[in-house]
Amino acid sequence: MSNPLLHFAGLPKFNEITPAHVSPALDSLLSEARATVESLATSNENPTWENFALQLENMDEQISRAWSQVGHLNAVINSPELREAYNDNLAKLTDFYSDLAQDERLYAKYKQIQKIAISKPLSIDGFETQMAKPLSQSQQKIIDNEVRDFKLGGAELAPTQKARFKAISEELSKLSSKFEENVLDTTNEYALYETDLTKLSGIPEDVLQAAAEAAKADSKDGYKFTLHFPSYLPALQYADNRQLRETLYRAYATRASEFGKPEFDNTPIITQLLKLKLEEAKLLGFYNFAELSLATKMADTPKQVIEFLQNLANKAKPFAAQDMLELTDYAKKLGINDMQAWDVSYVSEKLREDKYAFSDLEVKQYFPEAKVMAGLFKVIETIFGVFVQKTESPTWHENAHFYSITRPNGSQKETLVGQFYLDLYARNNKRGGAWMDEAITRRVVDGKLTTPVAYLTCNFSAPVGGKPALFTHDEVITLFHEFGHGLHHMLTEVNDYSVSGIKGVEWDAVELPSQFMENFCWEWDVLRHMTQHVDTGAQLPRELFDKMVAAKNFQAGMQTVRQVEFSLFDITLHSSFDPNGTKTPLQLIEEIRDQVAVVRPPVWNRFPNNFSHIFAGGYAAGYYSYKWAEVLSADAYSLFEEKGGLNAEAGQLFWQEILSRGGSRPAMESFIAFRGREPSIDALLRHNGMSN
Repeated sequence: MSNPLLHFAGLPKFNEITPAHVSPALDSLLSEARATVESLATSNENPTWENFALQLENMDEQISRAWSQVGHLNAVINSPELREAYNDNLAKLTDFYSDLAQDERLYAKYKQIQKIAISKPLSIDGFETQMAKPLSQSQQKIIDNEVRDFKLGGAELAPTQKARFKAISEELSKLSSKFEENVLDTTNEYALYETDLTKLSGIPEDVLQAAAEAAKADSKDGYKFTLHFPSYLPALQYADNRQLRETLYRAYATRASEFGKPEFDNTPIITQLLKLKLEEAKLLGFYNFAELSLATKMADTPKQVIEFLQNLANKAKPFAAQDMLELTDYAKKLGINDMQAWDVSYVSEKLREDKYAFSDLEVKQYFPEAKVMAGLFKVIETIFGVFVQKTESPTWHENAHFYSITRPNGSQKETLVGQFYLDLYARNNKRGGAWMDEAITRRVVDGKLTTPVAYLTCNFSAPVGGKPALFTHDEVITLFHEFGHGLHHMLTEVNDYSVSGIKGVEWDAVELPSQFMENFCWEWDVLRHMTQHVDTGAQLPRELFDKMVAAKNFQAGMQTVRQVEFSLFDITLHSSFDPNGTKTPLQLIEEIRDQVAVVRPPVWNRFPNNFSHIFAGGYAAGYYSYKWAEVLSADAYSLFEEKGGLNAEAGQLFWQEILSRGGSRPAMESFIAFRGREPSIDALLRHNGMSN
């Protein structure tokens, strides 16, 4: 039987893939890849783009396309069999790419191409001939990136150091995977069943209905609450019962720690990860892992990142302190004289309702799924001139769907631009959070275009009680955010694989399109067209929208210093923190909180133990990029503000200079080409209500 993971002629065959397909597919691909590498490495031909670099691009594309399907399925329909297949083959992949990154023969050939990338024509017998075909801008960028990455992969190390570097890479891969599994397992394992309805006062009816259905599915009476966000967050935000809030908060805040099952405790994994990352960096000649991480980012040094964050903290801290004072004063009116971490969301919601005369629950009734999706697609169609429609293709779950993006080509026909899978609802055995990932990357080979395909994944509440799924305004923002990532991947016009879409884009610039898209969720001309009350069918009233805008920067100071806290913890942990010393990561984060925090969690809070972004998600020494890119995105959106919001001219320029270019040139060059100048922090402070 043919293996569906080895099908590259079209879309993934999700209706056919099973865990049993994973190992045979990867074994076959890696065997072919090793043969390709050996053939190229030993060839006597002068290396060129066509006979060398392109062949490695083709090899990597096939491996990545197959593995992206495995990794995605492991994240959205996790099972013991799939997890085992994923981990077994992750080790094989890590081993292969570690060897590849250290192959001095390949490294030498990339350097040779780089050296004579654009040769001058020679005149032979009166005829001009070309030594080598000149590289395009994107091909040149790929060659430059490869030379850099070989250095960072250990290609210049001595043999004994290479062996150690490879062992470190393999161990880091295993530990990161285990870290994420521990967070997922502790999240999935927890359940709180409550049969006394009086203890659930304040919790919205749709949340209670979902909790009742969840309990019934477990053959239990009453209501089931979990640590998945659609269940956990509304309970923290609305439950009048303080004990219930504390119980759920404690379970959430201590996930994957020593307070649970020993086999799920991430504490020793954090220490191991930090030690190995430091050793890896020092092998390559860096003082710390942050320096290694920043070698491929826009920011130059850890010092520059820390100064950026401290500058932001200094501007936000007075606003945050005022937010906190207002909150503690209001808590006392509710009879809470000693406000704790599990009270913050509850008191904040009550204060916002009182201050702005509306609640998240009231707003949520105006955002049924179908209307929200239509509104999102309308924005895309208006500013980029493309069309989005649902298309048929096999998926991994009945709640996952497939869409196509097309654009007019000057005739009656439309050109396919990109496609995406959309999986919106939370469920067991699905990783928490929201993300975009690449299924297929745009490229042109032998004149044939491969259309890009993305995965867009969220964890929103599913429909209950015969009603459509309803989204909070924050969830609408999340949807726009992830779609921004998707557009970056799908609207690229780069034809070379390794810098197409988000590939090759500096990590601290990747969030620019996603955070840029969030701004449209605050435009009346956008929002009014994507609302329809679930019961009455009425559009969102302008009066309610105005209240939402007035409340937009509610606790913006607190939210900013919270993100700065996480970012400073991350960059400090990977720069000046000594994992072999006596200080613990928990002590470090408390020191960071001394500097910037206004909300202090209890001493038993174990936030680092479930900080998957930096310990399992690729954001190590890079979490600052959310705030860094927010400066870029706010400044980019200010052009749309100047031109009146949904402006097609500005949209085409954003597509042309940001989205279409992918990683084919430095992100700062793309930003300057779009905005006409370097970015300024002013727009971000203004958007967050923190400008003077």
